Amino acid sequence: MSGFFRLEGVRFAYDRSGAPALDDVTLELARGVLHAVLGPNGSGKSTLLRVMLGELVADRGRVSYAGTEIGDWSRREIAREVAFVPQAEPLAFPMSVRALVEMGRYPHVGVLGRKTSADGAAVEAAMERAGVAHLADRSITTLSGGERQRARIARALAQEPSTLVLDEPTAALDLHFEMETFELMRALARDAGFTVVVATHNLNLAARFSSHLVLLAGGKVEADGAPREVFRHHTLERVFQWPVAVVPHPGPGPDEGSPQVLPLSGSS
Repeated sequence: MSGFFRLEGVRFAYDRSGAPALDDVTLELARGVLHAVLGPNGSGKSTLLRVMLGELVADRGRVSYAGTEIGDWSRREIAREVAFVPQAEPLAFPMSVRALVEMGRYPHVGVLGRKTSADGAAVEAAMERAGVAHLADRSITTLSGGERQRARIARALAQEPSTLVLDEPTAALDLHFEMETFELMRALARDAGFTVVVATHNLNLAARFSSHLVLLAGGKVEADGAPREVFRHHTLERVFQWPVAVVPHPGPGPDEGSPQVLPLSGSS
């Protein structure tokens, strides 16, 4: 399966004379797969996403999407292909869920901003797929954290992309909405053919729902591959600097047997 995102020897430093946030990163992320990017704070997860999207320009190396260097895509072209859900964003003013999701149509509307019936249908389909159609007329400010996150995913889906990139989409969500969000991302990849790339701190949900994991530390790729290949206790202990055990998920369900990380006591 050919890669959708391909990074070859990528280096990036926020201060060109300082330590790199990404250092010699080489990765291939295949289409139609849920990929999870993992690592401790400061490992380079968010930076990797921004370099992949072309928001940050690598100091060295090559970044391409669908065989074309990321810098050769116009912003409107890439927005029709890739939708990004950032970790957090301020709301300039209250708006309904429908109005928020309609913002996702910006890559498709003409210079006059006139929306067509096709735009309306795309908005309705996106809200339905993300499970927020029943909230369409509610103000974003009245939603729970999980509902708000789903509305933001619906806005991304309204772009009608083939790829979704999400930065910490379950941060500060409770268990219910964490599970719902990961189940939605898996369904988008497995059932709808989306390529999904998610940066997350939740190791265990990543291993249960993702087909491919990328483990970063200090801006370098420490491991990438299937969850069972990446979740080796000696690798995790080195990256997270804490003793762990790796055990199979008890099930039942499709994720039965997935490797799960148990932090052990730090005292001898």
